[in-house]
Amino acid sequence: MHENKLAYSIEEAADCTGIGRNTIRKLIEWNKLPVLRVGRKLLIRVDTMEYFIRLNEGSDLRDRDAVKAVSDVPIHAVSDVPVHTG
Repeated sequence: MHENKLAYSIEEAADCTGIGRNTIRKLIEWNKLPVLRVGRKLLIRVDTMEYFIRLNEGSDLRDRDAVKAVSDVPIHAVSDVPVHTG
């Protein structure tokens, strides 16, 4: 469905990740998840969303203090974030 997209709307990001739309909006409000603003529309880069999920694996996304912001770590470090295998 979203194979060739560079960015997701909030609704698409929610559909693809299983994270609720309101939770995604909170993460944006808390400056944990950067977005591109196009008028009133907010877009989240696909690679940013993937990185955010890897960075916060095991964290409670409803706990502001537990969530790591994407801006806290350079985006080029995406490949340096370990993938949890079990």
